[in-house]
Amino acid sequence: MTSKLAGMAAAGLALTIAIGGAPTTAAQDEMADNPFFAESPLPHQLPPFDRIDDAHYAPAFERGMADQIAEIEAIAGASEPPTFENTIVALERSGQLLNRVAATFFALSSADTNDAINAIRNEMAPRLAAHTDRMLLDAGLFARVESLYEQRADLDLDDESRRLVEEYYVDFVRAGARLSDAEKERMQAINARLAALSSRFTQNVLDEVNASAVVVESRDELAGLSEGQIAAAVAAAEARELEGRYVIPLLNTSGQPALASLEDRGLRERIMRTSLARGSQGGEYDNRGVITEMARLRAERAAMLGYPNHAAYILERQTARTVDAVNERLASLAPPAVANAEREAADLQAMAAAEGADLELAAWDWSYYTEKVRAERYAFDASQLRPYFEMDNVLENGVFFAATRLYGLTFEERPELPVYHPDVRVWEVFDAGGEALGLFIGDFYARPSKRGGAWMNAYVSQSHLMETSPVVGNHLNVPKPPEGEPTLLTFDEVTTMFHEFGHALHGFFSDVRYPYFAGTSVPRDFVEYPSQVNEMWATWPEVLRNYAVHHETGEPMPADLLDRVLATQQFNQGFATTEYLAASLLDMAWHQITADEVPDAAGVEAFEAAALEAAGVALETVPPRYRSTYFSHIWSSGYSAGYYSYIWSEVLDADSVEWFKENGGLLRENGDHFRSTLLSKGGSIEALDLFRAFRGAEPDIGPLLVRRGLN
Repeated sequence: MTSKLAGMAAAGLALTIAIGGAPTTAAQDEMADNPFFAESPLPHQLPPFDRIDDAHYAPAFERGMADQIAEIEAIAGASEPPTFENTIVALERSGQLLNRVAATFFALSSADTNDAINAIRNEMAPRLAAHTDRMLLDAGLFARVESLYEQRADLDLDDESRRLVEEYYVDFVRAGARLSDAEKERMQAINARLAALSSRFTQNVLDEVNASAVVVESRDELAGLSEGQIAAAVAAAEARELEGRYVIPLLNTSGQPALASLEDRGLRERIMRTSLARGSQGGEYDNRGVITEMARLRAERAAMLGYPNHAAYILERQTARTVDAVNERLASLAPPAVANAEREAADLQAMAAAEGADLELAAWDWSYYTEKVRAERYAFDASQLRPYFEMDNVLENGVFFAATRLYGLTFEERPELPVYHPDVRVWEVFDAGGEALGLFIGDFYARPSKRGGAWMNAYVSQSHLMETSPVVGNHLNVPKPPEGEPTLLTFDEVTTMFHEFGHALHGFFSDVRYPYFAGTSVPRDFVEYPSQVNEMWATWPEVLRNYAVHHETGEPMPADLLDRVLATQQFNQGFATTEYLAASLLDMAWHQITADEVPDAAGVEAFEAAALEAAGVALETVPPRYRSTYFSHIWSSGYSAGYYSYIWSEVLDADSVEWFKENGGLLRENGDHFRSTLLSKGGSIEALDLFRAFRGAEPDIGPLLVRRGLN
């Protein structure tokens, strides 16, 4: 969880926002109507996207930082003794302009960036880090917070308020408030440099994923792709002014969707090798020097604060608590996952041989032969499902339908509200009693201006103190079909849509007083848990039947096909678990070393290979889901020493799914219980206490082992 101060620090290091220099007089005149300077008049304070220009960001950041510094100085320099209201609540109220511009800028720098936004972000990343340090390292301010912390038991505070005092105190200490002046100066330099490097990493990843799109000369090479996929390749080529050719854009993962269908093995190999080489080929997008410097600085910072390494520093505030706990969990899962993957590889090799292919299975063959084994074993392949997964239908009759049945929510599209891109849509969300909860922004299509992956943003967070209701966005990267064609999703994309909406629900159901605790402001290894639970409804028969209908005929997915889909839940789990664990183990390897142990840029590949070999997950056929040089989660998105969180959260998720099954599934009383005991609390209560309140028991790893075929 993050306070306004610590949260701004995390944003500066992870998302690396930035602004330009001070505006000229002429620019100041033009900024008189800057939309960030006042609270948005739109419903739920939706950012007025139609009025926001790139030129508005810098002045808003400048004024926002200046305003907050003045507020902080007033708090720190107050002559009155510190009280909860004049210190802690005042901190919560500070920086409202900065928060407004930051929320929008952070979101758009990921969802719809451009050269101007990139330049703003790169220029200001170290300034924003310095702004945060100026507050968190202020001795006078810390003295007031520490005084309240020491007397918190005698302040007659409710539980949420007392927890807020405790969290602020810990934030200051972890930022370096107890360091000497010389150490604080070094800490500020480290934070500024890390912010700049994170910004550079982000830009390199986006630029290279766009530059690495695979150009294909002949339609014959695309055999195996559907007509819609080929049309999309034509459109992608035309967008790059490559008429007469075909372009296959890359996602930021190691594996690429086209590998499941392309018959041309040479093209499959070219795509996979191009994907795996990103960020490590030399040239302007090479990230090896960036990540080694970041790892070194993170290790130095942790040592300054008294921790053996960066992972220990990070994990202290997570539910895992210790490096040993994470290492033991990952180590326990790796052997059965690899054993499963090796069995799957043998099946794929046998399939290739049965088809007369004289080859040794390679990473670029895995998805292709997986679909063939799936078709043989379950009598269907992934392409048969797509006609039943038209995107709007999945959203409205799947995702929204499940939320209505479980929580009583209803949704009204608001096309008159402004958006930042023509593909973006907005819905108002209403609670069971008809009262408006907030706004949901849906941004589902991939584009060159958008970073890879899928994520949730809170444009406005719920808070009773600030009298705000949530504005939440889900951002996916679904390839956009040619004009007039339906958007047909893969089953993975369907699951992702349910997953991200789970994050949205966490934001919508927030019912806390202080912004610090709102919505998804929980430990990183807990935040994925509610969203993973929401994935269960994608395959819940009542929900699946409601949205899995043919986009042309309206006919429901045949019952036998539906049964076969549900029967594949453990299929290919050896691969899925191993590629995930390999990435998680790389993350932990980078962040458990001291500054002196970090390799130089030329040693990145050797460091990776040694880490994977030591962990027992070095399979040539199953590369890590992300290699270090394009691993955005850990270098620019706040998941450093935290990518393990997905499997850690999945223990809670799988156990919770069992609870829902035991209690009748998709019932309002079940949804209301999950909402009241857990989703509504944000970070106002210890995370595992929330789980216990919901589940009525300690977490059980058994259901996860069964789900993943690791039992």
